[in-house]
Amino acid sequence: MNSLLTAPSITQKSGWLFVALCAAGLAIGSAEAQGVYRIVGPDGRVTYSDQPPANNAEAPTVGSSTIPSPASANPQLPLALRQVVNRYPVTLYTGNNCSPCNTGRNLLAGRGIPFSEKTVSSAEDIEAFKRLTGDLSLPLLSIGTQRLKGFSDSEWTQYLTAAGYPTQSTLPANYQRPAPVALVEVKAAAAAPKEAAKDPRREATAETPVVPTTANPAGIRF
Repeated sequence: MNSLLTAPSITQKSGWLFVALCAAGLAIGSAEAQGVYRIVGPDGRVTYSDQPPANNAEAPTVGSSTIPSPASANPQLPLALRQVVNRYPVTLYTGNNCSPCNTGRNLLAGRGIPFSEKTVSSAEDIEAFKRLTGDLSLPLLSIGTQRLKGFSDSEWTQYLTAAGYPTQSTLPANYQRPAPVALVEVKAAAAAPKEAAKDPRREATAETPVVPTTANPAGIRF
């Protein structure tokens, strides 16, 4: 029996290998496109997974976002970190004289997390923040579409790790974090209109009083 009819050729094997690699690549790409699920078990234990719960119950996800941030626009970031920042940009909302805000800021900076900071200080900021979150709890950490109210070292760390951020800083030495900005953009006050130049020709001149006469007792001037 001719063995060429039963044994696959080297070319056929290469073709099958290529198809298998393509299928694996599609599977990986599909997995990366999914969100990260936060799952609370019957015993209250919190776990994170890229697979939905087995009982198909709804679970909050560390939502992805394609909204660019100042950090994601920085081409100096390592490729792997830049990809995470593009998917899950981090924004920190802080207030004045807020000790937990400082602690949260230090955690992000110490871990090398690129983030944008929005300050809530003016009356306009407070009103906008209340509309955004429903209350006035600070700090607020936003990771993609996920919002974490109040500072919690363990919770922030778990969500950042689940989103794919490195546990140790990989930022380049020359990286500069964007400066904090107000939540509501401050608009410059409109300049006061300049006073019209005085026209000496328009200045009122002193009028000579009209003295009534016998012929014009009312003093009417014509």
